[in-house]
Amino acid sequence: MDLKFFKKSVPTLIIMAFFSVIMIYAIYSLLTPEKKLPVYNPADVNPRLVDESLVHIRRNHKVLDFKLINQNGDTITQEDYKDKIYVADFFFTRCMTICPVMTNNIAKLQDVFIDDDDIKFISHSVTPIMDSVPVLKQYAIDKGVIDAKWNITTGPKKHIYDLARKSYFAVLDEGDGGLQDFIHTENFILVDKKRQIRGFYDGTDTKDIQRLIADIKLLQSQSKN
Repeated sequence: MDLKFFKKSVPTLIIMAFFSVIMIYAIYSLLTPEKKLPVYNPADVNPRLVDESLVHIRRNHKVLDFKLINQNGDTITQEDYKDKIYVADFFFTRCMTICPVMTNNIAKLQDVFIDDDDIKFISHSVTPIMDSVPVLKQYAIDKGVIDAKWNITTGPKKHIYDLARKSYFAVLDEGDGGLQDFIHTENFILVDKKRQIRGFYDGTDTKDIQRLIADIKLLQSQSKN
């Protein structure tokens, strides 16, 4: 091959290779839509998880306003989670079965997102009469809770149980939040900055925790766009 011809051909080949890569990437992007997390409304969820008054709702569901007390005796409302992505769960301090695993997993999530102000956590006691502020405070200390990241909360039982059933769709069993009512669920619920539910996860399952971490990062990246 003529050396001069080869030298002239090299830039052309480089340009052709560059545009080929661009074309392949463009085609791949078109054929592989960007993953997006679903937005869950009552009609999208197992009807057994949804209060009868809400099962017909197909759009615009948001977590209801709430007013709770945290481990420091501070009042916590939805304003403390404004413009935050957060994970909610339900537990009680005397639980010896699933709750310790769930709490340890939220502690791991807290560590993963320790330097990320966008991400927070909230745990709701399902035995609020027993889980007083001093009890929650000791529990928070024992579990390594960082106050700025994670609220361990108590409050009126009916309010907490309404949140579980009408906001987060966290429990299968029906009830009225009365004295005999009791809920026990392993569900973690992912909530976006618009107070919409974006995912449900088994808080006792290691693979689901990894999926939750990935989904939080995905949701965060998309919320910045």
